[in-house]
Amino acid sequence: MPSYSMGQAAKLLGVSAETVRRWADGGRLRVARDGTGARVVEGADLARFAVERGAGPHAVPEDDVPTSVRNSFVGIVTAVRLDDVAAQVEIQSGPHRLVSLVTREAVEELGLAVGVTVTARVKSTGVHVDLA
Repeated sequence: MPSYSMGQAAKLLGVSAETVRRWADGGRLRVARDGTGARVVEGADLARFAVERGAGPHAVPEDDVPTSVRNSFVGIVTAVRLDDVAAQVEIQSGPHRLVSLVTREAVEELGLAVGVTVTARVKSTGVHVDLA
């Protein structure tokens, strides 16, 4: 099982190493010591913490509409670029920037504009996973 330094964990979580240290000192994130005495986070513990954290401020509210889409991101629209037929909508969800190409008609019907809170739902059968 891999383990991660405070800096590596911070990069994966999108925060500073100091924030990871505070979480560890506060008991929110379990850490261990490696052979040199440095603090490390076991991979399984980091994964569990990342999932818990994902249910935090950017969590998608539960709704009554069943869906097969499992990747949802609540965020704020940061840019809308309109063309005659198509539109490009940029969304910031926590540390994640999403860009969606939709019709101009959809943008107008939904009232999408900079500053509007939205939920981006992503379903893909073509997801690539590479080792970091």
